[in-house]
Amino acid sequence: MARLTRNFLLGALLIPTSHAFGLSVSTGFGTTHAQPKLSWGLLPTNSTARLRGLAPVSDSIAWASGTEGTVLRTTDGGHTWKSVGPPSSTTSPDVSELEFRDIAAWSATKAVILSIGTGNSSRIYATSDGGLTWDLAFTNGEPAAFYDCIAFATPQHGMAMSDPVDGKVRLLETRDGGASWTVVDPKGMAPAQEGEAGFAASGTCIATAAGRWYVATGGVDPGRVFRSGDGYHWDVSNASIAGGEGAGVFSVQFRDARHGIAVGGNYSLPDGAVDNAAWSDDGGVSWTPAASFPSGYRSGSSWVLGRGGVALAVGPSGSDFTLDGGRNWRNFNNGSFDSVECLEGGVCWASGEDGRVARLVFL
Repeated sequence: MARLTRNFLLGALLIPTSHAFGLSVSTGFGTTHAQPKLSWGLLPTNSTARLRGLAPVSDSIAWASGTEGTVLRTTDGGHTWKSVGPPSSTTSPDVSELEFRDIAAWSATKAVILSIGTGNSSRIYATSDGGLTWDLAFTNGEPAAFYDCIAFATPQHGMAMSDPVDGKVRLLETRDGGASWTVVDPKGMAPAQEGEAGFAASGTCIATAAGRWYVATGGVDPGRVFRSGDGYHWDVSNASIAGGEGAGVFSVQFRDARHGIAVGGNYSLPDGAVDNAAWSDDGGVSWTPAASFPSGYRSGSSWVLGRGGVALAVGPSGSDFTLDGGRNWRNFNNGSFDSVECLEGGVCWASGEDGRVARLVFL
């Protein structure tokens, strides 16, 4: 399941977010009734890699990772990008053959990347000098494990999620910022169903917010979301998103301890716009299908931090926004993206195939 295989405006030029979304609902954007007008401003990465890993740090610093061992970093808002991935290694497969499907970063110097694949293709590297050097922090040694994504609750505490091993989702944990990782005791994990797995599509199949943890899965119908208050004891709920082979929940995101969104669908049906999104207001205990769905399969999602119920979802067939916490979605762009992540102040980045990286522009 996890085997899924110049319009840019500087932040200072963007219309302030209090005017960018005109709302008549309580979202933190004000009370005007005009609909938001959004677009993506593409950035020149000079890469052809598919960039599913995305980690913006600010309006000027961002990292992206993807196929062929690619890791890119910008420190000037996306005007220029530097290739900073790990060098070739003597370990087979070589770094150039790895797919870095997820990345986490905290500055222009510190980042952690995750590669996917069976056996020792699943690896985690860490850098503290902007990619000049990388330490191999973890290499998978379990034939049944396949690591999909990582998330950090703090710069020190993070988890990585694998497809089920011996009937349970496998988790790794770090307490030192990604320098070392240990397997989490699976006894507290709710059992997986036959065929259940995660999707290494956008780095958001595991998420954390307000001290809680969430894992999104598919391969079973319907897709499900696992939840935990401590990362060690887990329950699971039907996410009200259609699942099956290549289908289910691809991305789960919470903005606080109660309010969450889940998006997905079937990646082989990029325009499928039914039963591909749901929302929760009880911490993931229950999920309600959206009243109006995103306009296609969506691999990534992000809350626009500090803006109430505003969130974005992206996929190969386009991008959508919600103003009411995932209850209703509306398309605003038909370009292909795999991942999206927003920071405080309405600064949002997206990434995807053919080296595509963009910043959100308020028109």
